Amino acid sequence: MVELNLNRRQFLKLSGATAATLAVVELGFNEKKAYAKSKEFKIASSKVTPTVCCFCGVGCGILVHTKDNTVVYTEGDPDNPINEGKLCSKGTTIRQVYTSEKRITKPLYRAPGSDKWEEKDWEWMMDTIAKRTKETRDKSFVVTDNGITVNRTEKIASLGGAALDNEETYLVSKLMRGLGVVYLEHQARI
Repeated sequence: MVELNLNRRQFLKLSGATAATLAVVELGFNEKKAYAKSKEFKIASSKVTPTVCCFCGVGCGILVHTKDNTVVYTEGDPDNPINEGKLCSKGTTIRQVYTSEKRITKPLYRAPGSDKWEEKDWEWMMDTIAKRTKETRDKSFVVTDNGITVNRTEKIASLGGAALDNEETYLVSKLMRGLGVVYLEHQARI
């Protein structure tokens, strides 16, 4: 006969593990039924779209699960070499960017001196931004400084964000340089 030297803690651990094993075996765990039930999960028939997190400049990969034209789940992309499926606390909650009731879905405008925001349509907003950009550039454009051609404006600045990819950043910088903007910055450098 083999003698076991167990202290009280080891005995309780062994007893608990044995009871759990017997419960699973006796209850008849059926992996085929469990697999069939998994088809009912909310992401089982969702469309998966890989994307990049918009919160910082790291570029973590995210898989966005959509179903019936709404985001149902987000998770880290295990195939992304940057984060290998892991996400920070902000990246984990990125679904809320789309699903939050506080999300602004229409352009809002606050007139100078006003304390109220009013809804405007996109056409009006784009026209207003273009007009004000042109007015500001025309009023502040400097052709020469101390006899040197500079062709610049110092009254407009551009701040890029991590959600922009290389191509978008290139186009924004070309537009700003075409306007004569010299204050070009990026979120990752601030």
